Amino acid sequence: MTPEDRLKALGITLPVAPVPVANYVPTRLAGNLLYISGQGPKRADGTYKHGRLGRDMSVEEAYQEARLTGLNLLAVAKAALGDLSRIEAVVKLLGMVNAEPDFSDHPKVINGCSDLLVEVLGEAGRHARSAVGMGSLPNRMAVEIEAILLVRP
Repeated sequence: MTPEDRLKALGITLPVAPVPVANYVPTRLAGNLLYISGQGPKRADGTYKHGRLGRDMSVEEAYQEARLTGLNLLAVAKAALGDLSRIEAVVKLLGMVNAEPDFSDHPKVINGCSDLLVEVLGEAGRHARSAVGMGSLPNRMAVEIEAILLVRP
């Protein structure tokens, strides 16, 4: 089953890949590694749900924000590669959580993205990962996640 077949079976339509709003590129292919710039939980209308963990957003809400971020990562990967079947493996994620200093459930939040990648990519979606807290994130979004993918030519 291809990643596109899995998306269809899950009832998921990928969003349009977000366009950078500053002086950077969304991806960089270096050999057989695709580096994806940090993505957030941007909605189709261009908005973000604002939230800071440990203050005004629950872990469950932020998990969904991380899942949406995962969809945006896949949309960017598809725009760069043309076909998600070219993803041989998700090598590494860096998940950043907008959190209060005493918040400690960063991994539970970033699981939203990790779980989605395994659902869509199967074993190729399993990855190394860091989940860290940040004092703030752009647009006051709850999460930002960047990825490194191993891709087939």
